[in-house]
Parts: sequence; C-alpha cells; structure tokens
Amino acid sequence: MKVTVKEVSGRRDLRRFVDFPNRMYKDNPYYVPQLIKADMDALNPKSNHAFEVCDVCLWMAYDEKGQEVGRIAGIINRSFNDKNGLGRARFSYVDFIDDDSVVDALLDTVEAWARSHGMTEISGPEGMLEFDVAGVLVDGFDKLPTAYGKYNFPYYEAQFLRRGYVKEMDWIESVITIPEDLPDIYYHASESIPARMGLRLVNFSSKKEMLPYLTDVFDLMNRSYSKLYGFTELTEGQKEDLKNQFFPNVNPDLVKVILDRNDRMVAFCVWMPSLSVALQKCHGRLFPFGFIHILRALRHNDRLDTLLVGIDEEYRNKGLTALMFTKMWPVLKKIGVRYVETTRELETNVHVQNLMKRFDYETVKRARCYIHKL
Repeated sequence: MKVTVKEVSGRRDLRRFVDFPNRMYKDNPYYVPQLIKADMDALNPKSNHAFEVCDVCLWMAYDEKGQEVGRIAGIINRSFNDKNGLGRARFSYVDFIDDDSVVDALLDTVEAWARSHGMTEISGPEGMLEFDVAGVLVDGFDKLPTAYGKYNFPYYEAQFLRRGYVKEMDWIESVITIPEDLPDIYYHASESIPARMGLRLVNFSSKKEMLPYLTDVFDLMNRSYSKLYGFTELTEGQKEDLKNQFFPNVNPDLVKVILDRNDRMVAFCVWMPSLSVALQKCHGRLFPFGFIHILRALRHNDRLDTLLVGIDEEYRNKGLTALMFTKMWPVLKKIGVRYVETTRELETNVHVQNLMKRFDYETVKRARCYIHKL
C-alpha cells in the first residue's frame, strides 16, 4: 500500500485526528471513546499547560485513495529529559490498521522527527504527562477498559516488535470484588495506626470543604510520584489543568486525606464511579444528550475506579492504604459498590498488589510501554 503521512494543521485536521479511533473502533464492544472535547483541549497549547515543557507534533496517515489509516503524535518532554539526563522522545495517540506499510510510515516519521530534535531514543505510547493515557494493551482484550485506560487491537504489539521495539514497562489493572465484610486486620489498622502515629483522617461532605486541601494534594503528588516512571513535577498551570479536569466529577465521599500531627498532608486517595459504559453510550460527545449518561454513572454505579493515591515516602508500607480503604468501606456499602478497579498501575508497585491479595481480586488487563534506540 502506498501511504502518505501529513502533519496535522488547523482545527479541522485536529478534529479528524482526535476522532480517528472512534471511527476505527466503531463496532468494537470493548472500545471506550474519550470525550472529543477533552482530547481537543489536551492537544491545544492554549488550554493545556503541559505544552510549557513539551514539544508536540501530530501526523495522520492516508492510503492512495485518501482514506485515513493511522495517526501518531511525537512528544519531547524537556522537563523529563532534563531531570533524568536523557535524550528521549515519546510517541502517543497511536492507532493504525494492521498493515506494515502504514506502521512503517508512521514510525519512520516520528523517529525522523525525534532525530531532528537531537533525541537518541523513543518510547511509548506515553502522553505529555504521567497522568495521560499510556501503554499498548497486551492482555485483556475481552475486558472493558477504565475511562483512564485505552483499548487497542491485539496486532499492535506484534507491529512494534516487528519494528525492533522492546518492552520497557508494564502497567496492570485489577478488579476487586467487594466482600460482605473487611478482614479483621483492616479494622485493627484503622484503630491503631492513627493513635500510634499521630495521624488524623479527614472526611469530606462537600466540594467546598475539599478546596483548602487541593494545593496540599498537588504538592504531595509531586513528592510521592517523583520517582515514578515517566513523572515530572507538576507546574502551577498543570495543577490547574488537573483541577479543572477531575474536580467537577469528584464525589467528596470518595476522597480521603490523612494529616500528621502538624496538619501536614501525608496521604490521600481519590476514587470515582466508572465512566466506561457512559462514555460508550455518549460516543465521545457530551451534547446533546451525552452528559446525561455521565451524570447517571456518577450518581448510580456499582463499580468504582481508583483514580489517584498518594502517600508520602516517609509513611509508605505503614498501613495508610489499608486505613484509607477501611474508612472508605462504609461509603462503598452505602452506595452499593460491588467492584473496585485499579486504573493502570506500574507492575513494580508490589505494595498495592500485596494489599489486594487479602481480597477476591483478578488482574484483568496489562498494558506495555516500549522503547527503541534511534
């Protein structure tokens, strides 16, 4: 097949770039579309402060008839490279039909772009920031992704391997079936840990009560995520973007914060009702009726996603995750939650995996990041 790759230019091209996977996966029962407006905003330098530290270029691939057959983004996170002493580019927003010539054209283009900017390696799929969707799905093709994951056909991995890309990191997603009662050790932790360590757990009944803690949440994220794969510290603008992205949909009952003796935040967790089915129903569009499906999912849902968890390094492996889970327990029972699914977590996060072993859980999906020398 003769393939032409063109750089995305202008809002109309960007719309086609964002909407391409929605057309490609139109009839797939496991594909969860992202909100088109959210992706448009994420790829707009005027609305995404990640562009302060990232160089980004987008391309679409076309066949000889002018039909769209693939897309890819190239990203250079200058802050990440400076922090780690690397010359690394990233590829992201990658989707393609199962055709060698299409894959070669897309990867040749993004690799050449990376070299032209002095990069010596390329990894992906990864977004501009650690909170963006990352990884190629390599296991769990018969499962519905979380709203913060991504579905792809099984042939993606084979195409990257054919090109000489090798695994760098995996993320996994697991589902916990909520039991009738918690193990006794959790109740013991909830009683003993706060008194022994001088900690105080904060519950919220309104978003207004949460506002004074947001700055501390972001500061703790910067501290506790600093050594995570792919993470760079959030700027003030990026913090504001995350606040605007997630805060409107947060249920205060599903947010827990732990403070030390000096009222310094040392841990937090944010869970959210699953939006996967709702996003399928609204086909990536909030209007005219898509927002109704989102609102219903936020209010009535038997499945939650563990959106964010942060624990200060000084307090890790000391039972704080179990403490927050225990305090979340009455809320889960009250609203009728039956399943809790972890959003993509690093396969090296042994602490969380050990925590889940006390429950009826199943690892249901695995996604992979690849790396390639240029």
